[in-house]
Amino acid sequence: MTVEDLKRQAGDYAAEFVRDGQIVGLGSGSTARYATLRSDELLREGSLRGILAIPTSNETAALAQREGIPLTTLEEHPVVDITLDGADEIDPHLNVIKGLGGFLLREKIVAFATRLEVIVADGSKWVPRLGTRGPVPVEVVRFGWQNTLRALERTGAKPTLRCQNGQPYFTDEGHLIIDCLYEGGIEDPASLHHILNGIPGVVENVLFLGMVHRAVIATSEGVRVVERA
Repeated sequence: MTVEDLKRQAGDYAAEFVRDGQIVGLGSGSTARYATLRSDELLREGSLRGILAIPTSNETAALAQREGIPLTTLEEHPVVDITLDGADEIDPHLNVIKGLGGFLLREKIVAFATRLEVIVADGSKWVPRLGTRGPVPVEVVRFGWQNTLRALERTGAKPTLRCQNGQPYFTDEGHLIIDCLYEGGIEDPASLHHILNGIPGVVENVLFLGMVHRAVIATSEGVRVVERA
């Protein structure tokens, strides 16, 4: 079974949690994409009716529109019933790291407005400590980003400006992303979250702490659902 098979399993499984008439947050990234596609299949089958979706990126909005999923906005529906989203790392407390896809700010805004935040992932994303698989993306404003990078370095990180095709990567909101690598992982995620967001120029970081209610993890042994205690 390939990683793509596992991602599809997790996304398909999580889509079954959506109920008729709900406001649904649609996450971004490869695994969340499968949840969006399965939601569309359920709508077409008639086993799911009347949902309105809030996409967390321009990419997801385009996918939903192409598949015919009705869209709405947080302005029209400030409370989201359920969000199906992916993650880059998940720890045993259901704290997660997101943002390697570059959509962290909108994802966090939608998660904050969500009653039931469901993370979908393959088993490789389950980690004993956050920050062990990759960097912590931090979204920053363009003005003075070099100073922001130096401040991030003082937190113990090895920061790198994210680039794409040799040029700085810009988020859907027009910001930059600085990827911060913490060797050995993050000892105190809550403290780091506070420190990062206290740096002038930082818009948001990717530590989703206490925001996830349920995780759907697909492995070669089957799908496991973990609830936050």
